[in-house]
Order: sequence, then structure tokens, then C-alpha cells
Amino acid sequence: MQAPLTLMAPAWSDALARWLDQRRALDGAAAKTIIAYQRDVLGFLTFLARHRGGADGISTLTDLPATELRSWMSHEQGRGLSARSRARALSAVKGFLSWIADRDGGDVTAVLQARGPKYRRRLPRPVSVEAAANLLDMVGEQAREPWIAARDEAVVTLLYGCGLRISEALGLTGADHPLPDVLRIAGKGGKERLVPVLPAARDAVARYARLCPFDLAPGEPLFRGARGGALSPRLIQQVMEKARMQLGLPATATPHAMRHSFATHLLSAGGDLRAIQELLGHASLSTTQAYTAVDAARLMEVYEKAHPRA
Repeated sequence: MQAPLTLMAPAWSDALARWLDQRRALDGAAAKTIIAYQRDVLGFLTFLARHRGGADGISTLTDLPATELRSWMSHEQGRGLSARSRARALSAVKGFLSWIADRDGGDVTAVLQARGPKYRRRLPRPVSVEAAANLLDMVGEQAREPWIAARDEAVVTLLYGCGLRISEALGLTGADHPLPDVLRIAGKGGKERLVPVLPAARDAVARYARLCPFDLAPGEPLFRGARGGALSPRLIQQVMEKARMQLGLPATATPHAMRHSFATHLLSAGGDLRAIQELLGHASLSTTQAYTAVDAARLMEVYEKAHPRA
């Protein structure tokens, strides 16, 4: 989305480009994050230019009244944007305007004090310990080719046994085989973390590597498609779809749910929240704390089944 050239001030566009460059270079923001920042802030600047009938200099962005911010939020709500999306957009705009104020001076207190819309955070949807074990077995029974079956089981084992994102598992190369005791994983934004490797995960990958018909060279992807290219995450998603349907599990039993299950089951077993945060690579502890709500919800479910109301 872009504002008409007659409305969007060059100084605004230039400031946005420079801010995005800094987020990319200094913060290591992922490409998808940069795109989201650009869309959100550009949407705000477009609205502001149209709302005012034109764009002024850069200094006007650091002296915004709270009324204009509320008008923009109301406009976004009218477009059907969810509370979660509006809160994310407001966060991006706050970051952008705060950066301008630090660079050029100005007072953005009114903006920084603006409260975003309240929304209910979606809780992770893990599967039970039994369901996770059944999924691992069933995933390995989907393909006719033994090496492909071993590959699929190895990938899903890494998601559940090490808490990896599917992109992180598929980002491993031949240099990572055989798996060490501790994997160094580059997660979102290039942030590195150390992840212990369970024997079950190491064995699953070793079995796949023995059966794989392709040369797993150090600089090449560890997990291969049927023709030898890099494995597509969609193939793992499809394998999980078939497995969960055969087991009668809900649609929420996705590859990412295995990562959720890793965290939830660790917490249930007495794992430390800070340690789990580091294993998952969460930047904020508040993200990891969502698993405590899942654990509490499951505890209440068990309690209510054991002690039904009269």
C-alpha cells in the first residue's frame, strides 16, 4: 500500500527506508518482520497524509496529537483489522516515531503513551505426550520409500525432541551430521542458541542419513526432497496432516504444534521457564509464559474430570 506521490512527503519515505535499514542491519530483523514493519508504518503514513490533505516535513511526525493516533486506530478497525493486528501496527509506529525523535529531536510522549487495543493472546495448542509419540510413529509410516519415511520421522523428531521450528530443522546441512550433543541454531533475526540433542533425535537423523541416496555434503541441505533438492516444509505439513487424520487428532496437530508440545511437556515435567525460553529462542519471557497458561488449563481440565460438579 502506498500513498499518492502528491501526498507522501519524500522526507517521510526516506525516514521509513532508513529506519527499516537499521532494523535489518542492527537488530537482525527477519525479512518477514521487515515487510510487516513497512506495511504497518506505511499504512499509518498514508492515512496521516490523506487525513491532513498532504504531508508536511519530518518534524510534524514528532509532534503528533493523540487524537490523530486514535483516528488512525479507528480507521484500521473500520477496515476490519483485528485487535492483534492493530496492536502490532501501533507497536511498529511507536518504534518508528521514537527513532525519528532520537535522531531529529522532538516529543513523542503522546504516541508512546497510547495504549493499544486489548486482545486475548492465543494459547499454544500442544498435543499430549501419548499423541506426540503416536504421531512420530505414524509419520514414519506414510511414505513407501524407506529413506523418505526415515527422513520425515527424523524431521518431526527434531521438532518435538529439540523444540526446533520447521525452518530451523530444514536449515540444517550435511555439516551438522552426525548430530553433536549440542546444536547451534540460528533462529529468528539471526539470534543463535544452543540446543541439547536427545539420543532419539540423533538416532533418527543417523538412520535417515544411512538410507538417503544423496550425498549429504557439508554445504548442502541435510534433508532432501525426492529429487535431491532441499526439502520443502509443505511436504512435512502434508505428512503431518495424513498422520493426524489417521490418529483422529485435531487440525491443530501441525508441525509447529510439536514445538509447542516440546515446551509444554518440559514445563509439566518441572522444567525451568527461563531454561525453556533459551531452548526455544524466545526474545521475551512473556512469550514463553504462555505455556504456563496451557499447563494450568490442562491441570484444571484434569481436575474437573476427576471432580465433576454435582
